[in-house]
Amino acid sequence: MSKKATVAILLAAIAFLASCAGAPPAPAPQPQAPAAAAPAPSAPAATAPSDAKARATALVQSGSDAGTPLPPPVAVAPVAPAAAAPAAPAPAPAVAASVSVDQPPPAPGVLTPDEEAYLKNYLDRLNYMVYYNAESKVESRLAKIAVSQANRYLIEKLGRSVIDFDQIEKNKADQQTAYQAETGGSIGIIQYLAQKQNADVYVEIDFSVTSETKDGRYFATALGSMKLFDTSTATLLGSVALMAQPAFSNNSVDAAVANAIAGSVWVSMPKMTDQARELLKNSLARGVRYEILLQKTPDSRTISNLRRALAKKLREVEQVSYSPEETKLYVYSFQKGDKIEDAVYDAAAAAGLNDLNLVYSRGKSYTFNTGM
Repeated sequence: MSKKATVAILLAAIAFLASCAGAPPAPAPQPQAPAAAAPAPSAPAATAPSDAKARATALVQSGSDAGTPLPPPVAVAPVAPAAAAPAAPAPAPAVAASVSVDQPPPAPGVLTPDEEAYLKNYLDRLNYMVYYNAESKVESRLAKIAVSQANRYLIEKLGRSVIDFDQIEKNKADQQTAYQAETGGSIGIIQYLAQKQNADVYVEIDFSVTSETKDGRYFATALGSMKLFDTSTATLLGSVALMAQPAFSNNSVDAAVANAIAGSVWVSMPKMTDQARELLKNSLARGVRYEILLQKTPDSRTISNLRRALAKKLREVEQVSYSPEETKLYVYSFQKGDKIEDAVYDAAAAAGLNDLNLVYSRGKSYTFNTGM
């Protein structure tokens, strides 16, 4: 090829390179997702026209280098966009606040360890008051023998304190006015006295005596029963047969009769105390019952609030009656009486009865004045 042709070709190549160098660079592709990604790679800077002309001149001058092909541009691999961060988990919905509701009473007979311990101690320390059936035909002097023998057993064998026959007789006469004022005759006088004595069980003895004389000796037999009553409710818990072998005396019929009565009572007392314990235990499935009398209760809504507040503190509360003058409640719990009194005060304060106060108490019966 001639030198002129070679120069023409080189000039054409220079012109072509100059036109390519003046073209604007292609715009960088825009990311499709709005998430933050790595910036797009920068396009290589375009060669200025003066540089292209200088390169063409060098090729013409070099001669032998004119036919050397230019190295192809190095392709830059596009940088992959960074993976989007995983979305944060949605917050858990807020748990709705639990609504406070009154709890139903526990199932009868299902006790906590503390309640079981209280019940056992309560049954181990039962208090008794023994008297006789005043409506029977038993002579007073014979009834005194029976009651005294029963009390002797309670003192000597169980270590209990008792109220003797003569004191009961005296209280029956002296406390008639108080009895009527406090109860209005709604309960019997013996139950009232047993409550005043703080007895858990009162025992009513009834018997008859037969006697005979044989070969100069005097024989007698006492047969009858011991009835057991819950002092709080006057409920008949059960009865024990009163019987023993015939007694005798060489001195008199009266001595034989006294021996028969004393022997029958003494033999029957262990059975009575054991049975009282078992029968009373069976009757206490809901708890020990206390009677609450509220005087001056004109506002039934306030009394309802007191009753519900009391039910949160004790095992069970039962409203027996209501009138503007008086409301009666039965409460059941395995707690001592002073704890019951405290619970009533707390419930009264919650119900707005800040002036409630205790008027009197006897056994497991408490009378309050609301101050309304």
